[in-house]
Amino acid sequence: MPPKRRGPLQLVQREVDELRKQVDSLVKDVRSHDGSNEEAFRRCQELQISAEKTQRTLNNLTKADELAPVGNYDQRKQEEERRLQNLLEQINTLSLELSPPGPSTTAGDDSKGDSEDDDEDSSDDDDDDDDDEEKEAGKPPTQSEPRLYTVLSDFKGEQEGDLSVQRGEVLTVIKRTADGWWLSQDSKGNRGVVPKTYLKTGTGVDDDNDEDDEDENDEESEDEQDDDDELTDDGAKESGTSNWGPVKKALTEIDATDVLSAMGAIPSGFRPSTLNKLLVEEGETYRGSHYIQPKLSESKLSFCDLFLDPDTGRVRARQVRTCACFSLWSCRMIPTPGVGVQVLSRHIRICAFDGTQVLSNIHTVRATYNSKSPKTWTFNPRVAGILPTLLDGDCFLRCNSASPDLGILFELGVTFIRNSTGERGDLSCGWAFLKLTDDSGNPIPYRTYDLPVNGGTPYEKDVAMEATVTRGSPAGVFQQMLQARRQPKLIVKMKSVNNRTRTQLSHLPDTLMHSLNCVHLLAIHRQLLADALLLDRPTMQNADPICSPILATFPKLLDQPDLLDALRSAWLGAETTMTRAQKRDLCYLKQEFRKVYMFAYFLLHSPSLPCYRWADPPSEEQRARVIFSTLEAFKHNQQTASQSGGTELFMDPTHQHLAFDVTELTFDLLQVVR
Repeated sequence: MPPKRRGPLQLVQREVDELRKQVDSLVKDVRSHDGSNEEAFRRCQELQISAEKTQRTLNNLTKADELAPVGNYDQRKQEEERRLQNLLEQINTLSLELSPPGPSTTAGDDSKGDSEDDDEDSSDDDDDDDDDEEKEAGKPPTQSEPRLYTVLSDFKGEQEGDLSVQRGEVLTVIKRTADGWWLSQDSKGNRGVVPKTYLKTGTGVDDDNDEDDEDENDEESEDEQDDDDELTDDGAKESGTSNWGPVKKALTEIDATDVLSAMGAIPSGFRPSTLNKLLVEEGETYRGSHYIQPKLSESKLSFCDLFLDPDTGRVRARQVRTCACFSLWSCRMIPTPGVGVQVLSRHIRICAFDGTQVLSNIHTVRATYNSKSPKTWTFNPRVAGILPTLLDGDCFLRCNSASPDLGILFELGVTFIRNSTGERGDLSCGWAFLKLTDDSGNPIPYRTYDLPVNGGTPYEKDVAMEATVTRGSPAGVFQQMLQARRQPKLIVKMKSVNNRTRTQLSHLPDTLMHSLNCVHLLAIHRQLLADALLLDRPTMQNADPICSPILATFPKLLDQPDLLDALRSAWLGAETTMTRAQKRDLCYLKQEFRKVYMFAYFLLHSPSLPCYRWADPPSEEQRARVIFSTLEAFKHNQQTASQSGGTELFMDPTHQHLAFDVTELTFDLLQVVR
């Protein structure tokens, strides 16, 4: 009877067991001083190469590669990864103990390395330099040659074997490994590993002469195109000034993402969040508070998206090229960040996109996470009461762009905090794109779409996520089905809405992305905006500030979804007491909305309410307590009061208010108009 064939994971387990035996034997020989240090150091380096090779093999394994079904496959694979990582740490520590002082003899002859470096520096061909760097980086750690590097930023060792360095210090790199942690030696003879993102070739950091700039350009050409470098240098020579300063500053800024990438804590395909960068750096340009403001026409003498129907006095409905409603259902097989980071929020940022630029505001929906299924994100959870806007996956998009490639961009992201340093960061866990028209230009049908999640940024192509990396293509149908289930996906359902919601959407600005549950609030604000700008102004040329707390502060609520939910809850409570006739009376609705809105205005300027901060659990909890208690008091006063609308709450001395500023009531058209 032939022996039973073993699966790939079993073979890796046998290799790890064999490596464990060899490491234990080496440690025993070193402790008993059996043999020379040179022989032990050679054995240690061979074990390091074997362990790294086994680690690469293990990382590429998938469940579809197994010959037969394996129970608890992911758990078993994670256990082997931990065993192998512990072995590598033990081998690296042992290598530091056994390595002789000064540059290692196995790293190559110093004089030979210096001569080769001089030859490379004197070469005028940048492509040859890139090839040499790639070949050298591809060599095993025992064959990489020592070179001098300058530290770009302070690094404090966190584990045994790390080398603490300071900015400007010159290090001799002995071994460069694929994991990004390079064995280095400082001027005092201390050895340890340092992240490669903290190092720069050469012996200077702030050299300002042209030769150093050229050397830095040559070094950075490993990651940039040679043509771009030549254009940069030529442009600097023609203008007589150097543009390298801002570029060098950007290259030397190390953030938490770079460090975690070097540590291997971020899966492949993850990138710094593109849409979060736009929200942070562009101010209000990509926020909903900017897009709900009126937009001027080309002549700047009237509005191009805000009109009144003279017969009814309501905002005139405007039809746009694209008006789509959709629901986020779930994300599947999304890789999780590694150890060393704490995830504060899992979310999706959504916007209109045509392949080159963002065409609307960026709306964020937070996902619900279950630790029992770490690779699955869900939306629209079943909760009691009103579903918070931040968790509601029912959204709409209005866009008047004529681009044939218009669609919805979904960027999956996490906000994290690094446990060791407390640094915060935002990562993109992949992106998906849903084109809203077919090849004939017709709108896509209402159905559910399984969108593949791509790695990298929306401007990168063919970047695979960690879960999509496999060894070869699956042969059998069953393996193909298993492989298809392992691909990261975003499930989105395009849907239709009722006539009332469709009418309310037609009153909104031509371009806006937001939650469907706030459409009625946005429509009422739009009506009040039209009354103030088109009816109550003395003339259309008058641009004096308008006294209106609603118009002045309502846009701020779109950037603080918990306050928007509080206003929505208070307004729904007021609507329950209205009759059908009152709900159809526009004047009565506007009057009641002004009374209810004072609750949100009061909260917005309450000293007990902390400033809104994204993905900050302590701040979110404190804000929730303040909002809930104030909302309950407002509803109680609203039920007991008759004509006052519950305004006694605002006069209560126990509820404080920030020092009054006239800007709270001032709507300045010239500052907010688009």
